[in-house]
Amino acid sequence: MASYLAVPVLLSTDMGAMGYCSPVLTLPSNLVAFVLRFKRVNRVFTTAEGARRRVRERELHPASHVPPRRLRSDVRVDVIDDSWPIYTISPRNGGPTGRVVYVHGGGWVNEISPQHWHLAAQIAAEANTVVTLPIYPLVPHGTSARVVDWIVGLILRDTERFGTTPLLAGDSSGGQIALSAALRLRDTHHVTLPRTILISPALDLSWSNPRIPAVQPSDPWLATPGGKVLAELWRGNDELLDPIVSPLSGDLEGLGPITLFTGTRDILNPDAHLLAKKAIAAGVDVDLYEAPGQLHVYPLLPTVVGREARATIVDSVRGSLPAR
Repeated sequence: MASYLAVPVLLSTDMGAMGYCSPVLTLPSNLVAFVLRFKRVNRVFTTAEGARRRVRERELHPASHVPPRRLRSDVRVDVIDDSWPIYTISPRNGGPTGRVVYVHGGGWVNEISPQHWHLAAQIAAEANTVVTLPIYPLVPHGTSARVVDWIVGLILRDTERFGTTPLLAGDSSGGQIALSAALRLRDTHHVTLPRTILISPALDLSWSNPRIPAVQPSDPWLATPGGKVLAELWRGNDELLDPIVSPLSGDLEGLGPITLFTGTRDILNPDAHLLAKKAIAAGVDVDLYEAPGQLHVYPLLPTVVGREARATIVDSVRGSLPAR
């Protein structure tokens, strides 16, 4: 039996994922689920009032988006302002072979977390690529169409400047933004992304999948009451089932390859299956990684399964970059 280093873990809904835990530590998955329940991390989602309270808190006290002080030493971080801040993480040794735009999750209300930074740094170093981290406005100031169009513009500028189209990745709410951006790029600019990597993506913001209630009791993280409140704010003036808000409603034909990660203890898991089925029917190449018993955004968590998923993400990025 594998041995684990058990340490106290700080959890916070600020993260949109688990609170900070050193990437060198490894925890058992059942301990992660226990601590999530103990800390009531799902309080933002279990009631509509919990979600509204969170929006008010973040409107009055915005969280910091600066990178953690400790990041691996073989990458460098730069930042520019382009309407909103854009960070880049670059490998220090050797010329990068490509670019990845990573859109962080957080329920459209929580800022980028240390887990996002560490994953982006791992991708940059181990896939020898530049990872761009856009810091987009959250609810109640940000809306899906506004942010998706900004991400599209960022990708188009990178394509023109560097001569190749970057990969696009995102987790949770960032997965919604990423897939909606991929659809917008195809429809409006005739651009096909070399790969879109989705980690536990939010795909249908109506939260109407009939399988969600069956998964809900096992999910210590997400729930529909608060999710519906945040979705209503995030959709802006668009309909919930417009593909700019709920990309599962879009026509997937003509998209580039998709790499999709989902855990079975995640109420977004049923929609991940619908996405894979719909994409395959549309002729899209899909790599589906489903982890039994794992939680929402499990590739970001400090577990053995999470570590293995991160290695798979690096491999997927490396295999999709242009040949040197």
